[in-house]
Amino acid sequence: MPTTRARRGGEVGAAGSAYAALDLLATLVAVIDDDGHIQYANHALEDAIGLSRRTLAGVPLAEWITQPELLHNALAGARGHEYAVIRYDTHLKRLMRAALPVHLVLASTEAADRRIVEMLPLEQQARLEREERLLEQAQANKELIRNLAHEIKNPLGGIRGAAQLLQMELADREDLTEYTAVIVHEADRLQSLVDRLLAPHRRAPVMGDVNIHEVCERVRTIILAEFPRGLRVVRDYDTSIPEFRGDRELLIQAVLNLAHNAAHALKDRIAAGDACITLRTRVQRQVTFGKRRFRLALELHVIDNGPGVPEDIKDRIFYPLVSGREGGSGLGLTLAQTFVQQHQGLIECDSRPGHTDFKILIPLP
Repeated sequence: MPTTRARRGGEVGAAGSAYAALDLLATLVAVIDDDGHIQYANHALEDAIGLSRRTLAGVPLAEWITQPELLHNALAGARGHEYAVIRYDTHLKRLMRAALPVHLVLASTEAADRRIVEMLPLEQQARLEREERLLEQAQANKELIRNLAHEIKNPLGGIRGAAQLLQMELADREDLTEYTAVIVHEADRLQSLVDRLLAPHRRAPVMGDVNIHEVCERVRTIILAEFPRGLRVVRDYDTSIPEFRGDRELLIQAVLNLAHNAAHALKDRIAAGDACITLRTRVQRQVTFGKRRFRLALELHVIDNGPGVPEDIKDRIFYPLVSGREGGSGLGLTLAQTFVQQHQGLIECDSRPGHTDFKILIPLP
């Protein structure tokens, strides 16, 4: 384990006030001198390593990096003005925990003898890239749905109208009016599908004070009424979560869509009597998602012990008309993601056999 040879002094205290803004960052940041000694560590780095910044002050950062020679080489390049920014992947050592894989960025500052080292956990970097894909996907879905609905609605109305006229002409031919009735019925079904696709984009959210646990309880009641036997819906609530501004009905629908998906995925376990859905609420602090940083965020999990999301659709589950079950419309997750994004949030999914977790993130005041 690395030693902690601290060189404390007035300079470290002065650095604290100068670099205090770095504590607002979720990434791990250290300010080092030209010899690689830590002059300042932000809160995220303190938490990751497991030591206070006072203990880390004056310690060579290389002692906490699994490949110290790479950091020494990067510092030499920075001192020689060979590079403005240097990036590479490495591991950060931690007390009593496994080393953390990070993407390290070394950059110069206005002070000639100070460098900033930012370490982005690779899992966090992957998460940011995944969130960016989700947001881009949602925007693409929105445009696709609008264009598709426009292209379908006009000819659909013509088909239905023509079928009705034909039905009137064939009033005395029951054997043929049966076919026109099928055309009218199927045209109505497609119209209903288009309306459902367009609904979240037509209606502006009706904002009010929302208690997320009232939302969860409403969903729980509906699910248990529909699946009264063989299914438990477990509450795991953080009752300290404050109310926030939102559209209560849209959030109920979003959570209900996730819970409905979970219940249908649990069909075999419901038959066996050991199906379980967990509604869990937590608060995240200093969290970044959707390319924005929030002081507080609601974290709502809908967890089931079903077979998991099929591998072939894992990357497409939020696309419209993609469903993992026979007879599914493929709209539930798409609409849920849209409703949550209307609250500046997003939905993520982590799934494996026996454990599927849909996590809703929404900023809190």
